Amino acid sequence: MATAVQWIQLGHLHYDDALDIQLKRAQALLEGEDDRQTVYTVEHPPTITIGRNGSMENVLADESFLSEHGFTIREVDRGGDVTYHGPGQLVVYPVLHLAPWGNDVKRYVRNLEEAVIRALAEVGIQGARDEAYPGVWVGDAKICAVGARVKKRHSGEFVTYHGIALNVDTDLSHFQTIVPCGIADRDVTSLSRELGRPADLLDWETRLKRAFFDVFEFEA
Repeated sequence: MATAVQWIQLGHLHYDDALDIQLKRAQALLEGEDDRQTVYTVEHPPTITIGRNGSMENVLADESFLSEHGFTIREVDRGGDVTYHGPGQLVVYPVLHLAPWGNDVKRYVRNLEEAVIRALAEVGIQGARDEAYPGVWVGDAKICAVGARVKKRHSGEFVTYHGIALNVDTDLSHFQTIVPCGIADRDVTSLSRELGRPADLLDWETRLKRAFFDVFEFEA
């Protein structure tokens, strides 16, 4: 059975504002006030986020450099280590309760990865999983980060927020400010790099939305 979802474009938005929107929606799900399943898409200004398993040790640039170049640093409650968000990156925040997917968190993460893998396949890019690290990889380079936060309703159903960050036309030099996801011996890549030409954010949102609706069996 298909699951109704509202897919909402937030445009270019500061990380704090997008997080506030997510948290309010997640809280409504947790309290059972409003069961609408929602997926937000957004593009952030340069932002470094440090997950629950991360530390400032994996932020390589000093504060003066980051301030001069307009970076924001935030400690957040998602899983994972340090990651970067910025212009040219498509960030997708599904705020869902997982009952339609067997209340299975591992299945949910696999679905996130599968949606990205299918979207990449449309243009002949072979995305893959790495059992050691969440996300989607092209060879030894990460093209999409995955980091979710899961809380439980009183009924036992899981509610998830945060999500994925797909490098579309991202300035990859910005990743030099961090050890991405705490993995020092791997590279990062983008669609523009893999395709050898500029990639359009709106075009890739359309592709990714189509893949999400297929994998998660969403209906508008």
